[in-house]
Amino acid sequence: MSSPAAGPVVRRNDYAPLAPPSGEWAPRLSVSVVVPAQGKQERLDVVLAALAAQSYPAGLLEVVVVDDGSEPPLRLPELRPANAKIVPPLPGGRASAHATNSGVARSDGDIVLRLDSDMLAFGDHVESQMRWHHAADYLAVLGHKRFVDYREGELEPSAVHERVRAGAAAELFRLEDSEPQWIESIIDSTDGLKAADHRAFRVLVGATFSVPRTLFKAAGGMDADVLLGSDTIFSYRLHQAGAVFVPDCGSSSWHLGPRQISARGELAKRYRRPFIANRVPELDAKRPRAMRSWGTPRAEVVVEAGPGAEACVDSVLAGNVPDVRVALLGEWPRPLPPRHAPLDDPDLEARLLAESFRGEPRVRTVAEVQDDPAVPYRIWLPARAAPYRGALGALIEYANERRLGLVEVELPEGVVRLERTAAAARAAHLGVDIAEVWGGERLTEGTMVDLLRGAAASGAPGAASGRAAEGPAGRARGLLRRLLLRR
Repeated sequence: MSSPAAGPVVRRNDYAPLAPPSGEWAPRLSVSVVVPAQGKQERLDVVLAALAAQSYPAGLLEVVVVDDGSEPPLRLPELRPANAKIVPPLPGGRASAHATNSGVARSDGDIVLRLDSDMLAFGDHVESQMRWHHAADYLAVLGHKRFVDYREGELEPSAVHERVRAGAAAELFRLEDSEPQWIESIIDSTDGLKAADHRAFRVLVGATFSVPRTLFKAAGGMDADVLLGSDTIFSYRLHQAGAVFVPDCGSSSWHLGPRQISARGELAKRYRRPFIANRVPELDAKRPRAMRSWGTPRAEVVVEAGPGAEACVDSVLAGNVPDVRVALLGEWPRPLPPRHAPLDDPDLEARLLAESFRGEPRVRTVAEVQDDPAVPYRIWLPARAAPYRGALGALIEYANERRLGLVEVELPEGVVRLERTAAAARAAHLGVDIAEVWGGERLTEGTMVDLLRGAAASGAPGAASGRAAEGPAGRARGLLRRLLLRR
């Protein structure tokens, strides 16, 4: 098994510095095409006929069809790729995500290319995506597709194979009769995602995409507990693992049939919403702005135990980011013997602090900070800081508006530090600083400093309630602060 080259450093999602091989080339990476399937043998026959005509070297390509409980069981047709097999899913699950994980576990290609069982791939579909993976080893490449009306038996596998091999797959259907993906407008408006913000991952929605096997594992695979919407959750996991998202318009295909969501669209959307909301904090439309906690918090705030820590944590919990988790960092005492002098306890302060938050599920007492790849932001907060209600939301918004991976704010009480998990993961993979892959800023004055200092800010009248000092600059700062506090 080969390894993709790490490639140059890509800043945010601007993959312009990458140079995938063009023209005649000598591929070296193997690819496993994983096809989750249930029933519809006729469509699978067509899909495999197209895969048998791919331009990518047959010796570097394997196809693993995962039969997710078809009755009768699926079979391999005569016209298929040389290295193709049908396998059952691993025990203990069902549906597309579990089937995909099962196929990946039973394959060994350097790159994993997931393909739906109703996707008729053009002849260079695999090769076009694979060229990108030879340029860098942290890319999630999205193939292009168009939806077409299709009736069973409309296409004959041998005719499809011949057309695809001849480079004429585009002639199988009329382009003007097909339907584009909704993601195309996002891709077009962001210069092919090169100018996309921290939500570039939302365009990777099933059907056809490819990632290095190492990146698939780093992301934790697909969430097999989710029956609908698992592709969005997986794309978020890839983002958190440091992936760059590349839409490859040269990797074309026909989707044989209408969009799944079009038949029962509103119900399907309603079903997906809470599952995605609990797992993907970065899609605000999926997560109602309610004062509640979710399975994956939007931010983890680290506060060192010590003087001021209790008030600091209380300020965080009362803030405008309700889906937050707090890690109280310190050396926590062991249980005392049954008979002891409570007021002479050498660890009294730490014991009292831990007891103060024993009933608060959003607060954990920890001896060391452990990485949680699902949480998008980690914020270190000095114990003596007392942030205003809107401070953490404003800090996250500041990082997103300026597309930063690192924001540091100097306070007299210490330095506040926000790290974007996705940026930290990519920086660690490439062995560079976070600022190199996502940018960074250090603030020493201004509204953000005031918001994070809270009641500990200057002793000027009204400081604790958020009123600015007198003067034009102070009034302007006060107006901005009030707007931030309302969010």
